[in-house]
Amino acid sequence: MAITAAQVKELREMTGAGMMDCKKALTATEGDMDKAIEFLREKGLATAQKKAGRIAAEGLCRTLVSDDGKKAVVVEVNAETDFVAKNEKFQTYVGEVAAQALTTGAADIEAFLAEPWALDTSKTVQEALAGQIAVIGENMNIRRFQQVCEENGFIASYIHMGGKIGVLVDVETDVINDEIKEMAKNVAMQVAALKPLYTSRNEISQDYIDHEKEILLAQIKNDPKESQKPEKVILGMINGRINKELKEICLLDQIYVKAEDGKQPVSDYVAQVAKANGAKITVKGFVRYETGEGIEKKQENFAEEVAKQMGGM
Repeated sequence: MAITAAQVKELREMTGAGMMDCKKALTATEGDMDKAIEFLREKGLATAQKKAGRIAAEGLCRTLVSDDGKKAVVVEVNAETDFVAKNEKFQTYVGEVAAQALTTGAADIEAFLAEPWALDTSKTVQEALAGQIAVIGENMNIRRFQQVCEENGFIASYIHMGGKIGVLVDVETDVINDEIKEMAKNVAMQVAALKPLYTSRNEISQDYIDHEKEILLAQIKNDPKESQKPEKVILGMINGRINKELKEICLLDQIYVKAEDGKQPVSDYVAQVAKANGAKITVKGFVRYETGEGIEKKQENFAEEVAKQMGGM
């Protein structure tokens, strides 16, 4: 029988097992949900099924760079509490996940979870995770990873606040020395601190800019004072505001946080270091992970919970 995506999703929510493992269990049990749960339990994949529904929004981001600096990875592994995130056992495990993610050929997180765990190939990554959940006692989740490769330069990495934020910066350069490595590290710190959305304006589509202009024009038309200004002035205002916005969201346009004059953009800082070292340097891109970003944390309200229980008596 055909196994539906809805069945796989339901089993995953019930057990916390990976997509591929759930599909395999349902196929082996001909879609019988109860038998599929037993199948996963027997395989050690549903040991944390009661914990699987709990929200894992804390955790760590970890970066790892190859010895030659040409390849790097950033991973995010979540747990339920900050207490566990600071636990040495959990931190060691996240380092092991990063080591595997650096060399994996998996294209996405589902494929990664389904591949053999490097430290014990009799288990999948998902099965090894289930074992960690059983030992640590909290719901955990390998949420995401991203590799970056640069043959004509190197990858710089930076970890902020002990793993709250992880950053990789792709630097193409014909000269690699300590000064250029320091520049790349400073740019990575900039990414962590100012949270740019793009590397440069070249990455921004004209559709995005046109849409922003439409919004700004509507704002001006709704303002009795500004709407009376000549069209040429209004266009100038719109372009000025667009440029201001791009300087905030584009890494190379942002003001460099360590600039002595408070005016030097990141692009000029990179060019300055390149000139001083007789190098050609291009910051090609970056990856920024922030722990728990986009995960809705459950808000506990004890008084409200008590009131609900009393109301049901």
